Amino acid sequence: MRIVILGAPGCGKGTQTKLLTERYDAVQLSTGDLLRGAVAEGTPAGLKAKEVMEAGGLVSDEIVLELIRDRVTGANAVKNFILDGFPRNLHQAEALEEMLAEVGQPLMGVVLVDVPASELTQRIAGRRICRDCGAIYNVYFSPSKVEGVCDECGGETYQRSDDNEATVASRLDTYAAQTEPLVGFYTDRALLHKVMGNASMGDVFDEICAAVERFSVAQ
Repeated sequence: MRIVILGAPGCGKGTQTKLLTERYDAVQLSTGDLLRGAVAEGTPAGLKAKEVMEAGGLVSDEIVLELIRDRVTGANAVKNFILDGFPRNLHQAEALEEMLAEVGQPLMGVVLVDVPASELTQRIAGRRICRDCGAIYNVYFSPSKVEGVCDECGGETYQRSDDNEATVASRLDTYAAQTEPLVGFYTDRALLHKVMGNASMGDVFDEICAAVERFSVAQ
């Protein structure tokens, strides 16, 4: 399995990616995990990234692509992987396509977890987290029994500073401008499968798994 999972903030793709890695014995390739692992191992790409980060800069697309190349080639290459959080724009998608073609590991498919913008806002802005045990609630969909109090441990629940409606709107605008064009990019390549993410978690997962099976058959 070699897929990209796309979706706006709050669509649930992180949860679905975790379930997919367990079902298919796959590895989640996220930029943060790749950076931390490469820096810890002292790989050439990791050393480049460390130098940039220590100087307060942003790690370039070229370094991120080198990190991905390192994970999908060589003696310890991962065969089943899910890219989550990369690519984020057309330039990254084009560079990723070229690199994966070079190493003979082209994408099998792309899953878009699609959720209406109004629900995304409620999902994120309504999120509350327990300060003590980390349990997650939502004031719209799954509130705690007592407002501000965790059902699990009695701790205080709170809203993260970046989960307010103004910040959420900004994040969704950024996604629309930078990442939504990837829908057309992957549709043109007959790789995209859209899943409606406002169904139950289990139903969404079943549909994604069905898409993954179709990707495999098509190879």
